[in-house]
Amino acid sequence: MANKLWEKNFEVNKEIERFTVGRDREMDLYLAKYDVMGSMAHITMLETIGLLKKEELNVLLKELKNIYAICERGEFVIEDGIEDVHSQVEVMLTNKLGDIGKKIHSGRSRNDQVLVDLKLFTRQELKDIVEAVKILFDELIQKSNQYKDILMPGYTHLQIAMPSSFGLWFGAYAESLADDVTFLQAAYKITNRNPLGSAAGYGSSFPLNRTLTTKLLGFDSMDYNVVYAQMGRGKMERNVAFALASVAGTLAKMAFDACMFNSQNFSFVKLPKECTTGSSIMPHKKNPDVFELIRAKSNKIQSLPQQVMLIMNNLPVGYFRDLQIIKEVFLPAFEELKDCLQMAAYIINKIEVNEHILDNPMYDPMFSVEEVNNLAASGVPFRDAYKKVGLEIEAGTFKANKNIHHTHEGSIGNLCNEQIQALMDENIAGFHFDKVEKAEKELIK
Repeated sequence: MANKLWEKNFEVNKEIERFTVGRDREMDLYLAKYDVMGSMAHITMLETIGLLKKEELNVLLKELKNIYAICERGEFVIEDGIEDVHSQVEVMLTNKLGDIGKKIHSGRSRNDQVLVDLKLFTRQELKDIVEAVKILFDELIQKSNQYKDILMPGYTHLQIAMPSSFGLWFGAYAESLADDVTFLQAAYKITNRNPLGSAAGYGSSFPLNRTLTTKLLGFDSMDYNVVYAQMGRGKMERNVAFALASVAGTLAKMAFDACMFNSQNFSFVKLPKECTTGSSIMPHKKNPDVFELIRAKSNKIQSLPQQVMLIMNNLPVGYFRDLQIIKEVFLPAFEELKDCLQMAAYIINKIEVNEHILDNPMYDPMFSVEEVNNLAASGVPFRDAYKKVGLEIEAGTFKANKNIHHTHEGSIGNLCNEQIQALMDENIAGFHFDKVEKAEKELIK
């Protein structure tokens, strides 16, 4: 059993060690390459303040780049007896370079190491989420434009209400995603601030240059106050979780609609055959399992903010081991949401629309408001028009006029999809991903 980097002259009880380490080694694999990046920026700064010699920096950077390549290939492992990613990287450096490897920890703590790892990981995952959202958004806009003239029933209380269209239905979820990206951008901006140099939460007596590490890692700014930098542990995850939950909420609602509209009772849409499953005893079944799983996974992700809050909720200022548990619910959530977004985009691309829903006379009453409005426009008082049409419906004499003409912004005849597209483009441009990409490439080139 390898010694812990912090271990003194006694050995930790094995059961205590098992309990306290928990799933940390497993979760830290998500963070490995970001830990290496943080170390590269940190030691580059240490050389500028005289805590490393130039030749020491060069050999450390070369070996860290080798470790980074191992991470990129998916071959990085945390060995038995080594409790976390930070220790593993330092042990690898020390085994290869000797005492030089022991110098990289000057001026930092595992507390600000994990903070910077989490932020670097999260901002990359948010970028991936935004890109996946944009792919689904584009599919929805395309379908909205394709089926802009195909009417479908609109509902309130699950009762047929007024005419809607597939253009409106697809476009509604596209605009919802555009708003979700606004939420993601706020989460990204909170994430993209540098905690490195806050050490254990109270700074360091070394003359650290935190502005330099901020620039090297492509952060927008630093978390200035070192105590606040540590208070950000959990807060960042909670705020990001709310943004992920916003996207998940859009997906869950869309998935429910798709499942319902695919059922024989509605028959509004037909899902691609390869995205449905059969029954072991009912040969006619084509179940919308993919959308059902998207709905369930999305609802699970919507619980993430509450899980994070309940772990960190009653903690005072400073670091506590409770925060370790947040990793277990937070880190895997990105991959789950990306998976849902990719599946949804695939199905929306291949979904078939029933263009003859309104041939069924059962939907005729939803044109009643159109008739009331026509009468009101001709001078009949609205309440009199409402009563007249209502009595015709009860008497079975109402004749639906399906030749409707809506013109106002966002209506059946004026979807505003160009404006929705512009909103999404503007929101995505606000992330400035190119700045981060440039800094990361420069650091690891």
